[in-house]
Amino acid sequence: MRQVVDPLHYTDEGQAKRVSERSLWRWLAAFEKGGVEALETKKRSKIQSSRVLSQDLLDFLESERGKDLKASIPELIQRARALDLIGPKEAVDRTSVWRAMQRLGLSTSAGALPKGADTRRFEHASRMHCVIADGKHFRAGPTRRKRVAIYFLDDATRYGLGVVVTTSENLEAVLVGLHEVVERFGLMHLLYWDHGSAFIAADVKQVAAQLGLHAVYGRVAYPQGRGKIEVFNRSAKARVLRNLAGSPDVDPDCGALTLLLSHDLKLYNHLPHESLEGETPYQRWHSSEHPLRPAESSVWLRECFTLPIERRVSNDHIVQVNGTDYEVPRGYAATKVTLHRRLLEPTENGHALYLPHESALVRLHPVDKQANATSGRAPLPSKPEPETVLPKSASQLSFEASLAPMTAADGGYYDPNDEEN
Repeated sequence: MRQVVDPLHYTDEGQAKRVSERSLWRWLAAFEKGGVEALETKKRSKIQSSRVLSQDLLDFLESERGKDLKASIPELIQRARALDLIGPKEAVDRTSVWRAMQRLGLSTSAGALPKGADTRRFEHASRMHCVIADGKHFRAGPTRRKRVAIYFLDDATRYGLGVVVTTSENLEAVLVGLHEVVERFGLMHLLYWDHGSAFIAADVKQVAAQLGLHAVYGRVAYPQGRGKIEVFNRSAKARVLRNLAGSPDVDPDCGALTLLLSHDLKLYNHLPHESLEGETPYQRWHSSEHPLRPAESSVWLRECFTLPIERRVSNDHIVQVNGTDYEVPRGYAATKVTLHRRLLEPTENGHALYLPHESALVRLHPVDKQANATSGRAPLPSKPEPETVLPKSASQLSFEASLAPMTAADGGYYDPNDEEN
């Protein structure tokens, strides 16, 4: 055996090879058992479907794929588990399902992969080091109303922190979602979001600064595969969002959709992730030893969502904010005042405005000019003026010069008894 193992051996094609001693013993045992035929390479039989998946599951995949071509493989596995085709403790790998679908000739394409320039991935070590926020557009209800879901996702654990549904990607939804996340889980170190219209607003930047957070914006026109939030958005679409368009059983109201997607987010947090080594976001979140940083108080947190603005009051006690006239209490005419804009109290004209007045905050309302036209006026304070005789005016002097009386004060006659006359 050693004499055969040590030298190099050349094949018919002239390639030099070495043979291990273990292979020689194995070949010898096969020759003694079956002769030269036992040494020939045996062709493996081609598997037509799968050896690990049941036939009922394969039939379900074939029928379900014919009905829904865009359903993802994890979604098909969840549907089969909901129909008891997969046991509650039975582990089914999506790679095995993909291979079985390939052998059955079923489509497994998920569309073209996103392309981009510098799309390096990043991952933080502990929870609440980085929170990613993004908006996902979808349609809901029988009338296919346009809606946007603002998701907040923890980068390290993939834990879904919250979701808010609104009619468009606006500032109010982002602030409400951020306030709920901070109030429930505490302050994060870093906020990462894209260049959406709601995220780049100056108010969002000021709120992040008052909270003491570092805000990072992604590159403009960042590719779809830029990170975990986009993968999460695709999975959310595959799980629930794509089934809401045109459904007669779905209420398109934003509050109802927020409740629905919040329930779906809880289910997502208990789904195992291959990127988390089979753990669920819930398990990874609660196994993290990084302590949370709760807000100082609810009052402090609310004040962080209040921004000051300066305005000059007109002589008729009016301040203008975003094109709307607000009436302020008397006594502030022709002065500069600092107003408090509560971003968590949206109104028809923007946000609720408050004015510090006599050690209290007074809520300002738009001026009602029609009511002011019929309401009474407060009397001006009267001051007693000194009784003084003013000199004659220029008009009086001109009158006396032009139209002086023809007679004197005594009637124009002299007294004959007066010796001076």
